[in-house]
Amino acid sequence: MLKKYQKLIKSLHQKKNRSAENLFLVEGEKSVLELLSAQPHFNTIKPEALFYTEKFAQEHQQSLAILHQQVAYYELVKQDTLESVGTLQTNDSALVIAHLPANSPLKVEGEMLLALADIRDPGNLGTIIRIADWYGIRKLICSETTTDFYSPKVISASMGSFLRVKAYYCSLENYLASNSKTPIYGAFLNGKNIYEQSFGKSGIIVIGNESAGIPENLAQFIPHKITIPRVGQAESLNAAIATAVICDNWRRGNS
Repeated sequence: MLKKYQKLIKSLHQKKNRSAENLFLVEGEKSVLELLSAQPHFNTIKPEALFYTEKFAQEHQQSLAILHQQVAYYELVKQDTLESVGTLQTNDSALVIAHLPANSPLKVEGEMLLALADIRDPGNLGTIIRIADWYGIRKLICSETTTDFYSPKVISASMGSFLRVKAYYCSLENYLASNSKTPIYGAFLNGKNIYEQSFGKSGIIVIGNESAGIPENLAQFIPHKITIPRVGQAESLNAAIATAVICDNWRRGNS
């Protein structure tokens, strides 16, 4: 692998360098294949360079020529090289350097959106992206303190769903204030029982930090405060699990 790419890939482990270079990493067979075969009418992520192992080449021999056409540069590399520059402990397949999409505003257009208030754990965010994709939610509005959508751990945890869910980072307080006429739901410990709540087809569901919940400055913009009733003794629900429960109840009421 060329030294310039080795240095670049390692630098993209950090957010400040991803922002400076306007690039990020996609690692692993599933995510790479999904990126390079994604439908262009929705996917706005442009791949730049592809690095793959002999194993990947043998397993995808028929489609490799097409994959080559998707990138400006490609190279066959050894597995240990791929693992030494990437973030995955084990990667016997491929890695792509891709261009970051623009942080463009996302509007509520007759659909349900998720708003994430200070979700710090990359694994949680990646799982939330997968949950949104599963339930047909295509837009995430992220607070400025929510972890980076394009960090390697988030991309890996999303299992390819990052291609079908768009993110917009902004002041969540300003966003909710400007959408005050839209139905806004939020998860609170003292909210209305979710099983008694009627959801509209469109609106915004706000998910808060697992330990701190939804901040007080956002609560004033959330007229529909809901809770998942606790039956056992657990102190709290993981943010991603709570998201799945809420999304399932919304979707069941609008199926």
